[in-house]
Amino acid sequence: MVNRHRGEIEAILDGKSYRLCLTLGALAELEHEFGEDDMLAVAERFEAGRIAAKDAIRMIGAGLRGAGYDLDDVAVAAMKSEGGAAGFVDIVARLLAATFTALRPGEGTHPLQERAEVR
Repeated sequence: MVNRHRGEIEAILDGKSYRLCLTLGALAELEHEFGEDDMLAVAERFEAGRIAAKDAIRMIGAGLRGAGYDLDDVAVAAMKSEGGAAGFVDIVARLLAATFTALRPGEGTHPLQERAEVR
């Protein structure tokens, strides 16, 4: 079971439920991969509501590894999501929202999350 207070989300990949969490280690990994100076720059990178497939792979992979799964980005790239490409965008949006926004409903949604919910 996921714990929103720890920034965890659940995602269905390849028909299996996974927990994802951007721990400090996962955020440091993303800072390095994206060439950003800090973790807020990682979040700001996605504020425009646009995401490349390679960015989704990195973000989902970091979230899976942050939750304790031993999966590299090659394995993540081969996974399938419910909802196809929109499903991957939804996972990234929910992961960012769980990591960087408040828990109160309707407050502080991330632009990617808003786009994913418009499906």
